[in-house]
Amino acid sequence: MQQRVIISQDIEHDLAQAIAETEHDHVFVLTDDITQECCLPKVAVLFAKHNATTITIRHDDTNKTLATLADVWTALQRSGATRHSLLVNLGGGMVTDLGGFAAATFKRGINFINIPTTLLAMVDAAVGGKTGINFGGLKNEVGAFANARYVIVNTCFLDTLDTANLCSGYAEMLKHSLISNAQMWAEHVNFDILQPDLAELQRMVAASIAVKEHIVADDPHEHGIRKALNFGHTIGHALEEFSMQQPGGAVVPTAPTKQEIPKGGAVVSARLLPLARAITAPKNTLLHGYAVAFGLIGELYISARKAGFPTARLHQTTRFIRENYGAVAFTCDDYPTLLNLMRHDKKNTSDTINFTLLHDIGDIRINQTATDEEIREALDFIREGY
Repeated sequence: MQQRVIISQDIEHDLAQAIAETEHDHVFVLTDDITQECCLPKVAVLFAKHNATTITIRHDDTNKTLATLADVWTALQRSGATRHSLLVNLGGGMVTDLGGFAAATFKRGINFINIPTTLLAMVDAAVGGKTGINFGGLKNEVGAFANARYVIVNTCFLDTLDTANLCSGYAEMLKHSLISNAQMWAEHVNFDILQPDLAELQRMVAASIAVKEHIVADDPHEHGIRKALNFGHTIGHALEEFSMQQPGGAVVPTAPTKQEIPKGGAVVSARLLPLARAITAPKNTLLHGYAVAFGLIGELYISARKAGFPTARLHQTTRFIRENYGAVAFTCDDYPTLLNLMRHDKKNTSDTINFTLLHDIGDIRINQTATDEEIREALDFIREGY
């Protein structure tokens, strides 16, 4: 089943139409504790008309777990969900990934709609049919390909985001430009993401989504060209996982939260929980997009070394990232751990670390490899060379 992406100018109208065109005997809404307060009010009247049941989980990627997934299944079961029910995932990538997996597996599959509320989810997580959870300390280790019936993208939700999360999503847009064309890349490295024009950003988001949609349509299950979307992610995921496993080892400045949310797993509730208004990763861990940004630097370096990527464009891209994302802190003593994390990447064959590299912007080389020494050089470049 193909999904339909709606670039929305009127969220209530477009959501009402999507619900009307999707089979349902009951509507469920999955949010996290932040989007319940910041984003749900924008569509609450419409959900009330449908007598929707709200399921709320704790925010941030540390709760994208089997325990949280089981809580969502339990909430659906106890609330009488059937194979004809509809789950609307309202939130960032953690909500759309986990909610999509819950919908794909509950009763062997129920319909779902994604309403991404972060820039990262709009351009990446909510589009393309990948769902899943983290497992065993590894990102997205367990999941399934399952398309939402609709993905409704409206930048009205971005006014709820802090700067760090805007930058996090923008890293995926930068990646899309690198694998697409030089005109889009030039626009992206000259855009002011720290003080964005949201109307202009919505146009850029639509173009970025179109890049991913075109690739996914050609290769829905990642046997070939869809691997281009992994550019920056081999090193990026390793940095992200490292920061989650070793708090304090990989840090970037992010907006501080106003209150700490108690740790210890997910909760399912229709009530508001104490929440942090700045949607950030837990203390001392990398937001996904920041990890991807630093991964882009490393994999552009490998691309320049092995595939002839122009060094001028390497340095212009890394300069943009440094100015907007700061620096990531790790040492050469951490290289064995990072290499081991890369060896667990889903893209690999046997013990060979697989990369997508670029000969130039839009000139993609999938199924590439690099030696440990070349990867160490790339990590040196991330730390010291830009």
